[in-house]
Amino acid sequence: MPKQTILKELAKCKHPKSRKTLALTRKVKKINNREKTKLGHAAKANIVGKKLAWFAERLLERQNPLMPAEYEALVDEYLQRFDQELEQIKIVQSIGKHRATQHAAREAVIKTTIETEKLNFNTGGGIELPDLCDAVNFRLFQEWDGSAASIQHLKLKFISRKALKTSAAKKEAEAEKMME
Repeated sequence: MPKQTILKELAKCKHPKSRKTLALTRKVKKINNREKTKLGHAAKANIVGKKLAWFAERLLERQNPLMPAEYEALVDEYLQRFDQELEQIKIVQSIGKHRATQHAAREAVIKTTIETEKLNFNTGGGIELPDLCDAVNFRLFQEWDGSAASIQHLKLKFISRKALKTSAAKKEAEAEKMME
């Protein structure tokens, strides 16, 4: 039953404690909770979509998969994406004494975001990104249309600095074996 018809029936009910009123109220709450969870998933997909769009923008003309060292440099560049905005905020804050707290909330959000992402990439489990060192995943990422709805078709993996270093060492060892 759609939400509007339930609300119309609820308006027709005479007594607020009747069984019919309570049942309709439960239905409305259930529909509201379902909508909230849908919005939560959409918000997460939107955040991941923005992150992946940043990477896609940097890899437009590239045809071959990334080497682990290149991927590490790209992630380091990603972690420095807010540096210009932070500089602008510092300039605005230094101009006048009444503007010292202007943009403080935005600055705090940026700093916490950067701090957690750097911590995850350098020492933690990693940042959730597609494995762009793998040819199949790289091709799928190149074909991605940029919509948040199609993110589920991409295979995301937790990429950390340690994982990139070990994969680079493995590739070097394989290259040495091929040379012998």
